[in-house]
Amino acid sequence: MEQRRIIVGVDGSESSIDALRYGARLATAFGAPLEAITTWTVPPVAGALLVEGWSPETDAGVILETSIQQAFDGAPPAGLRRTTLGGPPARTLIEVSRDAEMLVLGSRGHGGFVGLLIGSVSATCAEHARCPVLIVHSNTEPVQES
Repeated sequence: MEQRRIIVGVDGSESSIDALRYGARLATAFGAPLEAITTWTVPPVAGALLVEGWSPETDAGVILETSIQQAFDGAPPAGLRRTTLGGPPARTLIEVSRDAEMLVLGSRGHGGFVGLLIGSVSATCAEHARCPVLIVHSNTEPVQES
C-alpha cells in the first residue's frame, strides 16, 4: 500500500511558502511523500476575449516553481512532487485531501481582504477536508505578551 502524502496548497503568497517549508518538515518527520499543489481557473470574463497565448495553467506552474525555489533556497527536497490542477482552490484541495495524510495551508493567500485572520480557502478546507488540516501562520510580527 502506498503511503499517504503530505499535500501543501501553494499560491505564491508568503504564507503558502511558509506552509511549504513546514509541510516539508512534516513529510520528513512522518516519512511521507510531499506534494505541492497549485490550482488554476480561467477567470470569468463577460464578453471579453482572453489574451492570445496566455495560459492560466502555465502561470500556475510558474507560481508553483517560483514558490518552491523561494521556500527551499533553490534546493527543494528530493522526491517533491509538483502538481498543477484546474479548478477552484478550496474545492480542488478538498478533493485531493481524500488521499492525503495531511493538508497544509498558509493562513492567508492572495485572495481579497488582506488582514483577515484566516483566508477563505483555508477556512473552507479546514471545515470540509477529508484529512487533518494544518494552517500555518507566518511569524511576521513578534507576539507581545501582557
